[in-house]
Amino acid sequence: MLLRPAITALTCLLSFTSVIFIARLYRRDNASSTKWVPTFHSHKNSVACANDLDWLQPLELTYPIKFARREIIVNPAPGVERLSVTKLDRDGPLFPDFQSVDLSDSFQVKLEHCKYPVVLDIPHRSTRPVDAAHIFFGISTTLTRLDESVPFLLRWLPNTRAKLFVIAIKDDDVPEGAKDRFRPADSKDMSDLQERMRKLGLDVTIIHPLSKHDWFSQRYFSLVRVMYENKQPTTQWISLIDDDTFFLSMPSLVEMLSEFDPRQQYYVGGLSEDWWSVARYGLMGFGGAGVFVSIALAEVVNAKYEDCQERSHTSAGDIRLRECISWHTRTKLTNILDLHQIDIRNDLSGIYESGHQMLSLHHWKEGGGPDRKGYPLHRMHLVADICGDCFLQRWQFGDDMLLVNGFSITSYPHGGIKQLDLEKMEETWDHPSVVDGSTNENGVDHSLGPTRPKLKLGEEKIQYRLLDSTLVAEGAVRQVYFRAGVAGGDDSVLELLWRNQHDTRTKSNADPQRHRKRLGF
Repeated sequence: MLLRPAITALTCLLSFTSVIFIARLYRRDNASSTKWVPTFHSHKNSVACANDLDWLQPLELTYPIKFARREIIVNPAPGVERLSVTKLDRDGPLFPDFQSVDLSDSFQVKLEHCKYPVVLDIPHRSTRPVDAAHIFFGISTTLTRLDESVPFLLRWLPNTRAKLFVIAIKDDDVPEGAKDRFRPADSKDMSDLQERMRKLGLDVTIIHPLSKHDWFSQRYFSLVRVMYENKQPTTQWISLIDDDTFFLSMPSLVEMLSEFDPRQQYYVGGLSEDWWSVARYGLMGFGGAGVFVSIALAEVVNAKYEDCQERSHTSAGDIRLRECISWHTRTKLTNILDLHQIDIRNDLSGIYESGHQMLSLHHWKEGGGPDRKGYPLHRMHLVADICGDCFLQRWQFGDDMLLVNGFSITSYPHGGIKQLDLEKMEETWDHPSVVDGSTNENGVDHSLGPTRPKLKLGEEKIQYRLLDSTLVAEGAVRQVYFRAGVAGGDDSVLELLWRNQHDTRTKSNADPQRHRKRLGF
């Protein structure tokens, strides 16, 4: 009778030892996978084919469609860095096989092809809101354009303690020869919009222009005076931006500025990507990329404000600022390559798919996006709520598929991706104007180079572009990527559902990856 408990205990011990041995053996043979136990057991066994596709209804698709989906779980992990492209050979194809889906009669569909969620390690980041109280932002625009820009401002500015000052007018549509240079916005409309924006967490102050006789460039330049005269003891930087300037990561922006001493005279910004524009307008911070003036330099510009307003005759506000700085100081532009003016046109896929960790984007309201209606950055950027600085991050699955988070999923037939140098930017845009005698032959070597030739869409590159992105639950974002059918064929829809690791999330005290200052000259 005494042997039975002993045998039972010995059996349990041997079973436990076998499990440990197998686990260690697996980890030794698969050294690249350090989280195989939670990934395999907690996710693969929980696979369930979704059968309710009613969320597709608002997209107004034409059925039938070819459909596939995959769930992605992000795991903030210590020691992980954001690379230009992260290769995931061990995970196999990103998507299962396509399935023909016809939702004309019912949105309840039995999906036949399902894959377990893929776990992506991302850099660990602080969950505390960034403090940008030392930065003032300034915009000169119309009240209508400001209202239209609110959803985009809400992606990067709210609850950061940064202040926004807006000089607003109704429009510039005044009769020729009129004494006033614009039609003023209604004060009540200004007050109502200001109140609404503040309720959304935007610390904004909307004001009328300082003078009824100011042209746009003068109103833009006057933001320096407005912000400097409202400075606080903590104010270190004043920034002039356009109403379509979009910052991708406020923590990264704050970190970039921390590399400069605001007690010294600094003029920080980005050149145009178009060499013709640089040759014509000079080495200046182009306004749409975001221009940052240290409080020490702002003091000088404010002191010389009247002289600069009277002396300058340019119609561009960012040129007027550059002129004033050059007339009264020896301060030169500190060029940050990750601040993007985007002065090139048409298909900007090459920039968005480059893998660069950009600080700002501009001109996204203009054509080049889906249906030539611009790029819906407020929806594209939504995935950042799940994975921080992962927006536009690239993951390569096998030899034929590249995910550019929030922009596109691209298949390269016959393993064509192996023939590409992904560190070079694809020249998808219209060729810029040529500068006679310049060795900058493609017009972007100073900013976007090195580059590679444009691929043939539909042949060398099968591209699915982001159609929509929505917050579906706390800690989950659904992305929908779309490709139109060819020669009468069915349209294709790819769904990615992003969510956090939650209970299996790796804890770390490691600092977030530092944004490296990239000086252009």
